[in-house]
Amino acid sequence: MSQQLLTSGLALWQWRSAAQKAALAANVPVTEVDWLLQEVAGLDRLSLRLESFKNLPQIPLQLSLEELENLWQRRVNEHLPVQYITGVTPWRHFKLAVSPAVLIPRPETEYIIDLAVAAVQNHHCQLEAGHWADLGTGSGAIALGLAQALPLATIHAVDCSAAALAVARQNAQALGLAHQIHFYQGSWWEPLNFKGQLSGVVSNPPYIPSQLVPQLQPEVALHEPWLALNGGNDGLDCIRHLVATSADYLQPGGIWLIEMMAGQAEVVAALLQSHGSYCDIAIYPDLAGIERFALAYRRGEE
Repeated sequence: MSQQLLTSGLALWQWRSAAQKAALAANVPVTEVDWLLQEVAGLDRLSLRLESFKNLPQIPLQLSLEELENLWQRRVNEHLPVQYITGVTPWRHFKLAVSPAVLIPRPETEYIIDLAVAAVQNHHCQLEAGHWADLGTGSGAIALGLAQALPLATIHAVDCSAAALAVARQNAQALGLAHQIHFYQGSWWEPLNFKGQLSGVVSNPPYIPSQLVPQLQPEVALHEPWLALNGGNDGLDCIRHLVATSADYLQPGGIWLIEMMAGQAEVVAALLQSHGSYCDIAIYPDLAGIERFALAYRRGEE
C-alpha cells in the first residue's frame, strides 16, 4: 500500500456507509470499517465520528476504492482478518506489521512482557542486561516488547518460518530496535548456542489441540498460520519440548515464561515440577481471569 490515489470525501463516505451495512449483515464488528479507513485514508477518529471528512474535495488513499471494496468483501465473505487487510495491528506501544505468514499478536499476550519485567525486578535484577530468547517469534512482538522494556538486554528471536522472520525484521527496523535483536531461522533452540547463559526464555508457542484448530473462529482457522497454532494432540507438544530443553540454556536463576491455553495450567505446572530443574513455579491469569501464563526459574546449582 505505497501508492497514493485520490477520491472525494463524499465517495468515501458512501463507501463507508455501505461497508458498515455489510458488516452488520455479516456480524462483523462495524468498528473495523473505521479502523481500516484510519489506515488506508489517514482519517482520524474524530473526523470519522463526526463524518466531517464527507465534505473534503479530495482524500488520498493507499489503494483505489475498487480495491478497498474488494478487500472488504473478502473480510465479510471470506473472514479475512482486517489486520491482514491493513497490514498492521496495534500491540502494546507499537504498530506492528503483520501478514498471513504470522499470527496476529493478541492483546492478552501483551501482559507477558510485564510479567518478564516483574520477574527481573523481583527476583534477579542482574538478568536485565543479559541474553534473552524469544522462541517462535512470529511478527517479533514479544522480542520487541522485551527489547523496549529491557533496553540493556540482547534478544535472540527464533522462528522456523523465513516469511515470519522477514516480518519480524521489518518491525524491528521500523521501531528502531534492530540493534538489540538478533534473528535466527530454525526450530526452537536449534540455531542457538547459549547453553547455560540465558537470562530468560519467553515464548508464545502453538498450544491449540490439533482437532480444535479447524473449529476456531473462521478468521483464525481459515487465514492464520496453522504452524503457529497447532500444538499437537493435546496442545502441549511444544510446551513439553520447552520444559524439557530450556533448563540447558538458562543460567541458574534464569526465567522461563510461556503463554498457554485455558485449562493447561495444572499440567504445565506439573511438567515443570517433575522436571526437577525449575523452582518458584507460578501461574498468572490474563485480564479476563484465564490462567494464561506459566513462570518458573532455573534452579541454582546444588
